Amino acid sequence: MPTSNRTSIWLFLISFALVFYGVGVSFVESFVNYPTWRLIGANEFRAYHQALSPLIIGYMVIPMLITTILTMLLLWYRPAPLPRWAIWLAVVLQLIVWVSTAAIQLPIQMQLSRDGLSLPLIERLIFTNWWLRKVPQIINAFLFLWLMSLLLGVNSQRRAEA
Repeated sequence: MPTSNRTSIWLFLISFALVFYGVGVSFVESFVNYPTWRLIGANEFRAYHQALSPLIIGYMVIPMLITTILTMLLLWYRPAPLPRWAIWLAVVLQLIVWVSTAAIQLPIQMQLSRDGLSLPLIERLIFTNWWLRKVPQIINAFLFLWLMSLLLGVNSQRRAEA
């Protein structure tokens, strides 16, 4: 049910901010952190990876989980100018990231944490991360930009009419 009350607008704004926060932190993870793992010595890699993992949970996983929950809430409490299909698309894109994480990237991460440095595993992580996490995240970010433009367009039109 589309709504235009303050709650639905705030829900969208927080979701919007978290989408871009998630893109930012995941880009640092993908394009800074993962590639430099190749430079860490085999003797140090396990300790490094095990120390890094809890930080990723707090700074990346939890905010992205909140993003998905809030995006799902938009299915019921979306601002009126936002089409329902676009919210569904955002949910699907975010679920692709979660399924890929659980089915592919998390097992790789667990193996790296358990067994230590493996260049083939890091290469697989980087490759699957791009296609199954970054591409959906980029599409989702552009979708949220478009949704914001719809919301801003309607609100500026209302102000002009007033």
